[in-house]
Amino acid sequence: MNALTPALFSRDCQFIAGVTNLEQMPPMHLPEIVFCGRSNVGKSSLINALLHRKHLVRTSNTPGHTRQLNFFNLADTAMLVDVPGYGYAKASKADIKRWQSLLFSYLRGRSQIARVLVLIDARQGVKPGDEEMMTLLDDAAQPYQLVLTKSDKVKSDELEKARTSVERAIAKHPAAFPHTLATSSESKDGIEGLQESLLELLRTLAPTPPAAG
Repeated sequence: MNALTPALFSRDCQFIAGVTNLEQMPPMHLPEIVFCGRSNVGKSSLINALLHRKHLVRTSNTPGHTRQLNFFNLADTAMLVDVPGYGYAKASKADIKRWQSLLFSYLRGRSQIARVLVLIDARQGVKPGDEEMMTLLDDAAQPYQLVLTKSDKVKSDELEKARTSVERAIAKHPAAFPHTLATSSESKDGIEGLQESLLELLRTLAPTPPAAG
């Protein structure tokens, strides 16, 4: 495994697979960090900022239309999983139900998931679609953390109000982390903090080297 330093996020990151059913899931040999959130929450921009890229993750021309899990291998150290945005799905009820079933099966049965990040627009706070996602994660017994996006779009006092409001909302969700992170893909505020949080997580998962004999 590569050295777990901030330089990890500047290393090679390759698209591995776009998964639409469980049979297509890549092998479980790396810890997986999952990104999810409403359409237009800034998820693609945040992932690109996290990796010091501009176009690794592209935004669909039709928000909420894509229905697949996108896997990216980060330097053979972690798998980043991009869950398409929810909230503007232009699909039939049957297609949406099938997608939700795939997502729940993935979240419930994928032992390699190290952390799920639920992204929340700092200007809008927790919306019904976010509540549905958090309930799904609760039901899947999958711990998750909320990350505020677009923090540069609000004043500092409004950001603190948004953080307080979000943390109040997650208090009733048993699988949610009690604290949130605030980020901006434009100003890069909070990006280093998110990187360090993920590095700390990966360090806890790294194999302990054998003691010198």
